[in-house]
Amino acid sequence: MRFERKHAVLLLAVAAWNVVTFGQFARTLWSAYESGEERATGYWVAHSILIVVNVAIAGLLGSLGWKAFKQTR
Repeated sequence: MRFERKHAVLLLAVAAWNVVTFGQFARTLWSAYESGEERATGYWVAHSILIVVNVAIAGLLGSLGWKAFKQTR
């Protein structure tokens, strides 16, 4: 498959969207933890893992998008 500029822009946009939305989710989760919200430990662990995985996915998509963007110049 050959990447076009529109594919690169889409990958970069999805990566940015993941970082923004999961950054906000991380802040909300941290605020809930700091305020003493009582949840099972599994809740905090599962959501923390979800955040880390999605930021890693954003990094991968951003990397692919950036490479494709540079190739389509």
